[in-house]
Amino acid sequence: MSTPARDIAHDPSRDNDRKGLGRVVTAAMAGTVVEWYEFFLYATASTIVFNLIMFPPSDDPYFPIISAFLTYAVGFIARPLGGIVFGHFGDKYGRKKMLQFAIILVGVATFLMGCLPTFEQIGYFAPAALVVLRFFQGFAVGGEWGGGVLLVAEHSPNKERGFWSSWPQAAVPAGNLIATLVLLVLQWTLSDEDFLGWGWRIAFWLSVVIVAIGYYIRTRVTDAPIYQQVRDEVAESKAQSYGVVEVLKRYPKGVLTAMGLRFAENILYYLVVTFSIVYLRTYLEYDVSRILGLLAIAHVAHFIFVPIVGRFVDTVGRKPMYMAGTILGATWGFIAFPMFESGNDIVILLAIILGLLFHALMYAGQPAIMAELFPTRMRYSGVSLGYQVTSIVAGSLAPIIATWLLSQFGSHIPVAIYLVIACAITLIAVLALKETKGISLHDVDDVDRQRLLQEKGTV
Repeated sequence: MSTPARDIAHDPSRDNDRKGLGRVVTAAMAGTVVEWYEFFLYATASTIVFNLIMFPPSDDPYFPIISAFLTYAVGFIARPLGGIVFGHFGDKYGRKKMLQFAIILVGVATFLMGCLPTFEQIGYFAPAALVVLRFFQGFAVGGEWGGGVLLVAEHSPNKERGFWSSWPQAAVPAGNLIATLVLLVLQWTLSDEDFLGWGWRIAFWLSVVIVAIGYYIRTRVTDAPIYQQVRDEVAESKAQSYGVVEVLKRYPKGVLTAMGLRFAENILYYLVVTFSIVYLRTYLEYDVSRILGLLAIAHVAHFIFVPIVGRFVDTVGRKPMYMAGTILGATWGFIAFPMFESGNDIVILLAIILGLLFHALMYAGQPAIMAELFPTRMRYSGVSLGYQVTSIVAGSLAPIIATWLLSQFGSHIPVAIYLVIACAITLIAVLALKETKGISLHDVDDVDRQRLLQEKGTV
């Protein structure tokens, strides 16, 4: 149980004014917007550009899409590596420094993607170069998430951590929205020939401007006092350490719980925002501009949903909100695909928004939940590992598996069943989760210190 003095010491309403907390939230969101603008830009380009110009032509309309999604998956494979590296050095040197480096790395990789020659020009060197740049992009994004959400979570009041740390999550649909709008404007203003010839590159080159803004904003904040305190303790104590080996050794249950929570949420998201494009465009032959327009509106709704759910995470609790998202998420495939087949734009939009609402019920609370699973000295490593490793078998494969199921069975039912299985796995993790609403991060650190003292006493 935390003492009143401890709560006051950790409460930014006392240590830092609301303006300071708002600055931290803005800094975290700015970088997240940049990272996900570029990450989602690649995801969308995979379905409407890269599948047409970066790979050999094929009579099978699904083959180039699956090939593009395989390069897309490379970014997810790189994300855990980025999470491990950034987590290690972020626990050692601070969240802010790693976040500044991450935003520059992802910006350079994305800009260079816009410079790549096509398959027609250089053959298989085109997809090979795309894979390399995609790896670095994923590596940077892997380090971004943990640092961004922890910068906010460690500055937030105990009773409002769910709300404030949900804002960097809301920045994900904001970045996706910007990417969608940029591509939509290019689609509207250019012919198909010009868009495929050179227009798509503009969206990637614009990352330079967004990166510069995000980097500047991040120079205006500092690491949280709780991190600075623990960093000094670790430097003085030989018993305390940090990094992925330490977190796996001492908090394996926390890592496994984080992975389980992440599984269905990640799959649901990429079925909604990425596979939906494939289903509507290739299977139902919908116009690309119409699809992007619907997604843009849906991203706005998602942006609104996330902080609202974040507030309920603080009042109702972490477990109830996550459980609701998991159970409702399992129904989305059976509800949404028949709505897609209606051919009505409003009905299709509602199906997408419904999926993003179910997703927000899980996604909004993740930063608070995962921050509360690990002590400060290894929190960056713990949350990054649990969050990013799952993306290899979840989000990276979801569009590939769903596209393959659609091509093999010609029906949405196997895709819907796939989502049900994912949600069942996550439901187990939710049931095993301990409710941590309102907990002090200082108390989490105290428990960790006590464990270290007990181990030292038994040596």
